[in-house]
Amino acid sequence: MSRITRRLSVAAAAAATAVLCTAVPAAAHVEVESDHAQALAENAELAFTAESESATAGISQIRVVLPEGIAPSDVTYGKGPEGWKFSVTDDGYTVKGAALKVGADAEYSVVVRQLPDAKELAFKTLQTYGDGKVDRWIELDEGGDDDGHGHGEGNPAPVLELKAAAPGATPVAPSPSAAASGSPTPTAEESSAAPAPQAADTEQDDDGGLSTGVWIGLAAAVVVVAAAVAFAVRRRGGARQ
Repeated sequence: MSRITRRLSVAAAAAATAVLCTAVPAAAHVEVESDHAQALAENAELAFTAESESATAGISQIRVVLPEGIAPSDVTYGKGPEGWKFSVTDDGYTVKGAALKVGADAEYSVVVRQLPDAKELAFKTLQTYGDGKVDRWIELDEGGDDDGHGHGEGNPAPVLELKAAAPGATPVAPSPSAAASGSPTPTAEESSAAPAPQAADTEQDDDGGLSTGVWIGLAAAVVVVAAAVAFAVRRRGGARQ
């Protein structure tokens, strides 16, 4: 193998390594936790953290699909980013407002009237940025149960694990608003603000799922390979003179 061929091979390998290192997806995700993570707990406050994975736009909206056993009317807003508003949808709720700073995580809390009698709860989440990009944290475990751990792959839904119900705890009666009106209907603004989770299962991001960092890595790899080829050509031309 000639020196030029070996150098090109080394350059190509280095470029490929750079691409692979850059293309590793960020460990961004959405987390949920609670000091009252117990089945049938009443007035339980749940704290959510939606991590940002965009290098160009800030988070402007969080839409959550509630797990079975929690009615939208049984959820009230706790606290969140300054100026953000809470609104109920037909299957959950939305928290939104002016886009946060680029790279800033969205932290907010809600209060649930009573948690259901379950072992764990998955909260499918659509995380929208100011530029319209959507992160879809909606995947459940491979078995189809709502543990949402995702086995380290994909976009798992945030999951809250619950302790067993306290002795004597019983389900409370449905809230008057839920009994009177049933599930509320989303407004036109809410319906158009983010894609429905059902559609999100099959949709892809406009950029094909590659983050900004991946594209930067690809561009860098192309530059490295082009420079190596140009160098080899100049050396070969100089050797022939």
